[in-house]
Amino acid sequence: MMKKGLVILAFLCIIAAITYATTGRKKAGDEIKEESAEVIFRLNEHTDNSLSDIPELAGMDRLIDKYLEKWDIRGASLAVVRNDSLVYAKGYGWADKEMGVEMQPNNILRMASVSKLITAAGIMHLQEEGLLNIKDTVFGPRGILTDSLYSGTIRDKNYYKITVEHLLRHQGGFYRDPMFSALDVMHQMNLDSPPTNDDYIRLVLKRPLRFMPGEWEKYSNFGYMLLSRIIEKVSGQEYEAFIQENILKPAGCYDMHICYNYYEDRFPGEVRYYTHEGDGKFIQEYNGSGNTVERCYGGNDIRNLSGAGAWCGSTIELARFISSIDGKPEVPDILSPESISMMTEYFDKETFSLGWNDTDPEKGWTRTGTLSGTSALAKYFPDNECWIMITNTSTWKGPGQTKVTDALFHECREKYGNLLPHTNLFGS
Repeated sequence: MMKKGLVILAFLCIIAAITYATTGRKKAGDEIKEESAEVIFRLNEHTDNSLSDIPELAGMDRLIDKYLEKWDIRGASLAVVRNDSLVYAKGYGWADKEMGVEMQPNNILRMASVSKLITAAGIMHLQEEGLLNIKDTVFGPRGILTDSLYSGTIRDKNYYKITVEHLLRHQGGFYRDPMFSALDVMHQMNLDSPPTNDDYIRLVLKRPLRFMPGEWEKYSNFGYMLLSRIIEKVSGQEYEAFIQENILKPAGCYDMHICYNYYEDRFPGEVRYYTHEGDGKFIQEYNGSGNTVERCYGGNDIRNLSGAGAWCGSTIELARFISSIDGKPEVPDILSPESISMMTEYFDKETFSLGWNDTDPEKGWTRTGTLSGTSALAKYFPDNECWIMITNTSTWKGPGQTKVTDALFHECREKYGNLLPHTNLFGS
């Protein structure tokens, strides 16, 4: 009897050992999986004003505060990168004055046409993957956009000469840029609802070109909207999803989005936008409702701009993105040296660079953006220092405000550049 009991006890011990081996211990390779699990550092969750409250730079803070006061700007966010290290990040004024929220460097702002730099990076990525070439034609039998929407609308065969590069450099030759004329387009096309991008395409492509592609340049939001369509056609993904997956997340940017038109639809952490008092502050809503709205909230269909001007994000994530396409080694680049060289190649002041406004090697690389309620400037200086400022207020100067901001950058660099800390708020 005792012998039988010992056998049963031994059997139970074996079962217990097997159970422990399969459930009580980690399976073989679990340690490797845990060690190799990606650790995501989200800049917006780890950066606030306290990290750049530096007594030695109080004079620069006062200088920027005076800039806001002079131009009646509610708030601004500043990021400074030196040799791919985020050395300064600070918000000034109000992110949302009515709610009593002060600006922080992790607040999200509309970046307007700085979006074009992101779109250009997406195009270069597709070229690296062998899915297109910037010399490819956009329309026509051998073009990228061959759907009936395009082939059934084009009457001027010179459209078949437009290449992807022409769109990147604003050299497509389009007669007009209707992306900020929703009410006019509704009237012109007898539409009962706001124009879609398809409507804009039908309106523009049925007209003859203004000039032969590549022979001149005319700034075109419409051209960059077409580049967004090209990205969708070639990648098989929606534009925003493709850019987030293949460009922004690899660059370390996890909180950048295609923005919405109204305050109530803002993203968590997104600022309130402001326009100056006076004629033009209140206009008819873009959708034909007949309502009068503040220009920055419903005056234009910003979301419809797509890759031409609809991205929003913090200045610090934008700084991280630019550090990922600058050809410098400290932050790993998401594009090849060849692609970065093509994007920053400088010809003359009359020729747009790819995504950048210009890349004059003596003055630096510049990317500007302007919308109602927003002014943005990213300036990459020849000494590898990049200054980025985005405001939540537009001024009467319109696009000219970025020149004033550029002068502010130069003054700050001259007076306080040597006091910037030797740190890296990127966290890696």
